Amino acid sequence: MKAAELANGRSERKLSVPDEPHGGDEKETRAQRAQWLRAAVLGANDGLLSTASLMLGVGSAKEDRRSMIVSGAAGAVAGAFSMTVGEFVSVSMQRDIEMEGRKTKSVEQTAMASAIKNFTPPPPPPPSPAILAAASPPLALSGLSAGRSPMMRAIAAARSREVGKGDDGEPLPSPIKAAAASGLAFMAGSLVPFLSSAFISHHWIRLLVLAIVTSVALAAFGGLGAYLGGSQVRTSAMRVLIGGWVAMGVTYLLLKPLGKDHKDG
Repeated sequence: MKAAELANGRSERKLSVPDEPHGGDEKETRAQRAQWLRAAVLGANDGLLSTASLMLGVGSAKEDRRSMIVSGAAGAVAGAFSMTVGEFVSVSMQRDIEMEGRKTKSVEQTAMASAIKNFTPPPPPPPSPAILAAASPPLALSGLSAGRSPMMRAIAAARSREVGKGDDGEPLPSPIKAAAASGLAFMAGSLVPFLSSAFISHHWIRLLVLAIVTSVALAAFGGLGAYLGGSQVRTSAMRVLIGGWVAMGVTYLLLKPLGKDHKDG
């Protein structure tokens, strides 16, 4: 009787496989959103610094306000389209590589799941006559196979879920969205130095306001990018600010001799 009860208990026992919690998907969505915001902030920082440096360089060579405005507008438009095209090409290549990798992974997982389902271990050795006499027919005739074993069924089910989730578990990057986001972010950053100095008539005041507004925006963008990336805000803000000062100063000093030559000519 005990052997029969033990056999029935073994045959009815099921192995439960818990599903993955939904918290991981939510964290993954937040991480992806933070990455997009950080990329937008960095794109705006590029537009801010490149346009401000270009306008300061032109302002050091020519005191004409119209020349600064035209150069700033040209730099903003050209830079935005350059960022758009570059991001589109880069993300398209990344998408092609990921799609090829997922195809290979899907084929391997499908083959592994099929092998697990079709796997049948070798039959156990025949029990002794004493065990056959004491055991019930279900225990004596039960053989471990892929269809009867709870562990094998659980492994096969988990592998099947991975195969079905592999292609749609993580969305592929969109080249159009990435290109549009980069171009718009660059243009938004370019508007800061452009609008801050476009309506100031006095030359030196225009350059001073441009430098001050750009410095404040550089520190803000650097700190925001560090906050979204999880790094130290103050250190990143100072790093971006000092780098921006170097870029603007070098551009100003390199183009200033061209203004003297123009005046002499």
